[in-house]
Amino acid sequence: MAHAIEVDGSSKFSLQKIDPSDHGKIEKEEAEERLVELGKKFYDLMDLMFASGSESLLIVLQGRDTSGKDGLIRDIMGHVNAQSVHAIPFKVPTEDEAAHDFLWRIHKEVPSKGHTSIFNRSHYEDVLVVRVHGLVPKSVWSERYKQINQFEELVQSNGTIIQKFYLHISKDEQEERLRAREADPAKAWKLAVGDWKEREFWDDYTEAYEDAISKCATKDNPWYVVPANHKWYRSFVVMEQLVKALSPFEDRWQEELKAKREVAMKEIEAFRTK
Repeated sequence: MAHAIEVDGSSKFSLQKIDPSDHGKIEKEEAEERLVELGKKFYDLMDLMFASGSESLLIVLQGRDTSGKDGLIRDIMGHVNAQSVHAIPFKVPTEDEAAHDFLWRIHKEVPSKGHTSIFNRSHYEDVLVVRVHGLVPKSVWSERYKQINQFEELVQSNGTIIQKFYLHISKDEQEERLRAREADPAKAWKLAVGDWKEREFWDDYTEAYEDAISKCATKDNPWYVVPANHKWYRSFVVMEQLVKALSPFEDRWQEELKAKREVAMKEIEAFRTK
């Protein structure tokens, strides 16, 4: 059985100890077959959550350039009812966003009851890129771990299921993907010299990610690290974890849906017998 690597903040976390090429004991063909079955289950669970309207789902995706966030979002969106899911790419803050606290633009995108938001990058950029490039003083970004934890605790306490994934690739794999991107005219829009420049800060980003994952993970709100050199394994493991996270709510959602149906039928019957 493949699993995402759960980090609960109980000890210092190290990316160096995780092989980004690891794919457990599962091979590609089996993983792809099981992904189809997991996708069907995920669709059903998402449909139940949408109909129940008592919880929402927030999926946070972080990872280096080319780690596969876009591809993973496509795979997730292929197994959901699009009307209930919204994918949000967080880029450099606009002038208006920068004039507010760093969580202002994030909180606006937290999903409403029954809905799902997928964050392509997120509030964690404010303890990653700003730290690596010294965009704000350490006295500022070091306080943000606590603020992030408080924010996520607030969101969770109001019925949002949070699933945070770090897509872990190697430096060699990143280079291979960047070169493949250069060679593919269909992906030319993704080309940016900044992607190559950021590689100069590989070790600094490693340290920043390790701190962010360690300091913003708890037993009730862990991070999940996904070896992502193999795209097929990445998608399988994330889908497996999403199904695992939603499954405990299934029986209650079905009961809530049954209760709603009974209320609706009574109202219809009352209308017919007027």
